[in-house]
Amino acid sequence: MKRKYLVDLEKWLNNPRRKPLMVWGARQVGKTYLIKDIFAEQFFPKKYIYVDCRTNQEFTDFCEKNLNAEKILNYLSLSNDVVIDKNILLIFDEVQECLPIVTLMKYFCQDFPEIPVIETGSMVRIKIQRENRKRGLGNKNKFLFPVGKINQLTIYPMDFEEYLLNKNEILLQTIKRSYIKGAPLSEEEHSKGLEEFFNYLLVGGMPEAVDAYLETGNYQESREVLKDLYDNYLSDMDLYQASPEAVVRSKKVFQTIYTQLNKESKNFKPTLVEKAAKGRDMESPIDWLVLSNLVLKSSLVKEKVTIPLIDSDESLFRLYLSDIGMFSYQSGISGTTFIDNKTRNTLSGIFFENYVANELASHGIKLFYWKGKSNSEFEFLVEINSSIIPIDVKKNKGTLDSLERFKDHNSLTLAIKISQNNFGFDSKTKVLTIPFYYVFLLCEDISKGEINCIKNIL
Repeated sequence: MKRKYLVDLEKWLNNPRRKPLMVWGARQVGKTYLIKDIFAEQFFPKKYIYVDCRTNQEFTDFCEKNLNAEKILNYLSLSNDVVIDKNILLIFDEVQECLPIVTLMKYFCQDFPEIPVIETGSMVRIKIQRENRKRGLGNKNKFLFPVGKINQLTIYPMDFEEYLLNKNEILLQTIKRSYIKGAPLSEEEHSKGLEEFFNYLLVGGMPEAVDAYLETGNYQESREVLKDLYDNYLSDMDLYQASPEAVVRSKKVFQTIYTQLNKESKNFKPTLVEKAAKGRDMESPIDWLVLSNLVLKSSLVKEKVTIPLIDSDESLFRLYLSDIGMFSYQSGISGTTFIDNKTRNTLSGIFFENYVANELASHGIKLFYWKGKSNSEFEFLVEINSSIIPIDVKKNKGTLDSLERFKDHNSLTLAIKISQNNFGFDSKTKVLTIPFYYVFLLCEDISKGEINCIKNIL
């Protein structure tokens, strides 16, 4: 399958100041496939060395005893019968199972900068291993994270752009052209865009689930994959924590995300996870889930907004699952609800909210939400060129009821409404309406500090 991260990898490869690259991401988001099967095969055909640190115990043992970059290169050269130079790509997968190779990135950077090196791994497991070693548990060799000596890239589940790139590239290009022009799609194209969007809400962006759907055309196949991935995530949490109690809490937090968002306030409530629990009881489990990229955390900003955006109340926040397909599966709602025009409107707004949270996060945008007086709120806040832009997510038509309350405390240059409506801009109210299928393009603009789609309108 096609992944947009190939562009980032090519930029890294051609950067004259390139450092070893560390690729992060949750399990099963396609890190290995992206690096080995797409990038390496395209740019280093038959000229790359792949090492799986989880299964190659011989290599891991050698690294533990030989913390020396030159010795590692000699070992790999001999075992693969190849001279390693700038034309050979080195790939170290699952590096949380071999911490010395992480430390050695510092020396690859200093002593062998011409050799392209990519590592993939789990940040949460690396952090756990680091803490275990501090406590004297496990291997006691000194572990130093190569701060300043690596480039980093975080991989997320496939966003809506990547889904269309593999499902309907013609529609994708049509959407992009219209957005750049600041124009709505035709009614026929708009309907097709929404149809694909609702399909994406059901399938999500986990590569294996998307592949199952594209290969068979059967939604149930993708749901079966999601079920397995969901169960695997829960099983994997045994590796995230230091105590059995923390493991149980992590699993419960993960399993109650839909329930948390489906209540009136949508703020995380500890007692929904565990009776009589306090906020501090959930701090560590939530931190691990966020660090593992399984859960996204949105921070509260109250009334008057200042720059840069910071938490107004650390005890109040919202959690989202990092994949909308996983969220739809967790909800337990029948898959037919997403693909039947008659029942789509019965979906709660939190599905669309979780979708937007995913898109923002995958573009490196931190999540904040705003609350004012009289229950006024905006689901998201973003900063663009020193201006704060409120974002309202609605499933259907409607006005931005909270806009006046927001203006009571803050100056307004632009407000954004994301919904099923077609594209439009109201110059009087300064409200930009973005259809769900335009959100990935909006996020690209926000990450660059500009809103291109209204340049031709203003």
